[in-house]
Amino acid sequence: MIKNTADGIRSYGAAMRHISKHGMWAYILLPGLLCLVLGGIIISAAWGFSDDLGGLISNFWKWDFGKPAVEKIVQVFGGLLILAFGAVFFKQIIMVVLAPFMSILSEKVEKQLTGEISQRSFSVGRALSDIVRGLRIATRNIIRELLATVFLLLIGLVPTFAPFTTVLIFLIQSYYAGFGNMDYTLERHFSYKNSIRFVKKNRGLALGNGIVFMLLFFTVIGFLFALPLGTVAATIQTVKKLENK
Repeated sequence: MIKNTADGIRSYGAAMRHISKHGMWAYILLPGLLCLVLGGIIISAAWGFSDDLGGLISNFWKWDFGKPAVEKIVQVFGGLLILAFGAVFFKQIIMVVLAPFMSILSEKVEKQLTGEISQRSFSVGRALSDIVRGLRIATRNIIRELLATVFLLLIGLVPTFAPFTTVLIFLIQSYYAGFGNMDYTLERHFSYKNSIRFVKKNRGLALGNGIVFMLLFFTVIGFLFALPLGTVAATIQTVKKLENK
């Protein structure tokens, strides 16, 4: 797993070289603009609703003793909760909304790497099947990621555990981000269940890809090209694994 994680991290260098070699930097523009719009909405929501959510949670504390401290804590927790939910949904919404665009990018990269591509004739039924499959993957990942994140946030209210839970939340979000990036390639080769099995077998690769993706995604400039770069990086490594299978 350690080797796969390292390969997933290193693949971003290969992705940048591949994009430069084939003149594919234009694929960065659309994801960047959409990330700017959705990012502004999520940050505004976290700022505006943290007080309301904190007040709602503090109503469960029926005693006067320690109420100001409780209100302050739950206000902070409310903001963190919204930001955590926002981060999960932000990432997944971007990945779902731009899925057709990223699938084309992944297919193009795979063809450049192998000289061939899995042939799939177009049909309305096929298109609907792909959409349903993508929504199933996204829904599964969102539910699992949110449950784990909320659980860790609650544990993190204990100061001693906070540093550890922060790292674990980051790694969980990284894994599912890498999962999504890999699936842009896997959707052409595997069914829903087999794609999940493939990622589980190569979870280190998903984690490594997702770690760099998350570091880029939540920086001022990096999130403008995190998704297409992560997609290319994941495609390069996934194609290698498929060829060696």
